[in-house]
Amino acid sequence: MEPNNLNPANTSGNGKIGKTAGSAHDAVDSAVNSATSAIDNAANKAKPIIGRAAETAHQAVDKAAKLAEAPAEWISKKSEDLKGTQEQFVTDAREYITASPIKAVAIALAAGLVIGRLMR
Repeated sequence: MEPNNLNPANTSGNGKIGKTAGSAHDAVDSAVNSATSAIDNAANKAKPIIGRAAETAHQAVDKAAKLAEAPAEWISKKSEDLKGTQEQFVTDAREYITASPIKAVAIALAAGLVIGRLMR
């Protein structure tokens, strides 16, 4: 069924239905254009704010990284120092055990007994 057949007086498509449909179409177009304009306007206003927030976040991360750099280096150096100290203790213990094995075994047994009693 054609739209012109709904209204017998409407033979050219410019009757009430045509005018109403045209008005509705224009209103929808106007609303879409207004919404699009509002969204574009909001996006344009938000871009600089988001850019400043991102820049501030980058600066904060860079600052935190710089602040963490010195402690990380200190920890790395201390770790190397502790490894050296551990190696020195092992070397000293090896030399002591080699120099007096009976005394070393007696100390180990005594320590084992004490630790065993404490663990009960």
